[in-house]
Amino acid sequence: MSEPADLDRPREECGVIAIASPKNDAASQAFFGLYALQHRGQEAAGIAAADGRSVRLHKDQGLVGQVFQPGTLDPLVGGLAIGHTRYSTTGANSERNVQPYVVETIHGPLGVAHNGNLVNADRLRTKLLERGAGLQSSSDSEVLALMLAAAEGANWEERLASVMPQWEGAFSLAIIAATKVIVARDPWGFRPLSMGRLPSGGHVAASETGALNTLGCQAIREVEPGEIVVMQSSIARSHRAVAAKPVQARCTFEHIYFSRPDSMWDGMRVHQARQKLGEELAREHPVEADVVIPVPDSSMPAAIGYADVSGIPYNEGFVKNRYIGRTFIEPTDELRRQGVALKFNTLPENIAGRRVIVVDDSIVRGTTSGPLVRLIRDAGATEVHVRITCPPIAHPCFFGVDMGTYEELIAHQLGVPEICDHIGADTLGFLSVPRMMKALGRDDGYCNACFTGDYPLPVQLSLNTSKQRFDGVLG
Repeated sequence: MSEPADLDRPREECGVIAIASPKNDAASQAFFGLYALQHRGQEAAGIAAADGRSVRLHKDQGLVGQVFQPGTLDPLVGGLAIGHTRYSTTGANSERNVQPYVVETIHGPLGVAHNGNLVNADRLRTKLLERGAGLQSSSDSEVLALMLAAAEGANWEERLASVMPQWEGAFSLAIIAATKVIVARDPWGFRPLSMGRLPSGGHVAASETGALNTLGCQAIREVEPGEIVVMQSSIARSHRAVAAKPVQARCTFEHIYFSRPDSMWDGMRVHQARQKLGEELAREHPVEADVVIPVPDSSMPAAIGYADVSGIPYNEGFVKNRYIGRTFIEPTDELRRQGVALKFNTLPENIAGRRVIVVDDSIVRGTTSGPLVRLIRDAGATEVHVRITCPPIAHPCFFGVDMGTYEELIAHQLGVPEICDHIGADTLGFLSVPRMMKALGRDDGYCNACFTGDYPLPVQLSLNTSKQRFDGVLG
């Protein structure tokens, strides 16, 4: 079953990592890097490694620590590796969709790991099928891999540069061949990708700087939108594949929810960005109360910021069970009805008899906030005021985040007063888009389409955004 308290959260597609090491330890370093990216996807994980002659692969469904048991890394020899940890958006959660994808080509073995979502994947997929391509999965990531395998060029970086202009949407890629690893980022800059230098002299690129820090990297920088970086042993070469778009479209939710608080995104430490979001939230939606509590974990910095500006004391009101994860044991009907109680318990001594401000990062489907409010009232709160560190999510995402469909998004169906009634709060306040951007110190450069409906490139609004939309139509 999925984590009960996370059903009302946006879901990131995955995390990727690529390593070129002068030593023969790239797969083991990729393993520890994936551990640092585990929060970006808990459905599957995989590592492909190369030793200059061949590419070897191990992948499966499950958490990183479940997929890679003692002994499974031993065959993954070589100084090159890419890794992937997955939450499915396009492509259901099944074994055939686990990444990286490794294919044999006339140029040798090729492996691809992808973070993002292409808005023209349906059209590209149809073209591949018309050419007789044998698609084995229902993921747009396989479309990328097969297009790259058939591309023209003297080397893999040239082939990649030749097909990148055809890809519309979000992609941060980690690619492995027998003698090199390559990373690339879409020209809009939707999904994060950064790189750094290993103490041993090699290089690492990963979805978050937290993974680079885990491996002791130095000289960390973002891979630029439209850039290709080729990594071999201690050498890293940069190529400009396509021009960066004049107005960037970084995903605002990296700051709001997805990224680890110790990661850097667009030159800002995520923890500080979340604290500033909470500060602006306090200025925009003040209310008289006795205590500010966060919904752990991503909202904790924002609650600190709200408390600092409002002068209302910060305290913890929830204890989170961080080990419930995903389980194959179904709860009883009684436990299932309790919902968030499987994930959260309250600290009544910090709540009873008090007017409580609850700071959370988002409301998506509206299925979790109501039970959380009830938990606080059951703990003795006299008032419950809910504050959200982003605007109402009224539109689906087409760029790699599982927000849900228009029918599932509560803010597309109801206004703020109706949502407040629905979750049972005394008051409800969402941070506005201008205040959110003020907190990030930006006027533009971010994709806020899930709030505004203003997509940074044309999308087919009638497109089935279900992650199973390719299932049943495999080549």
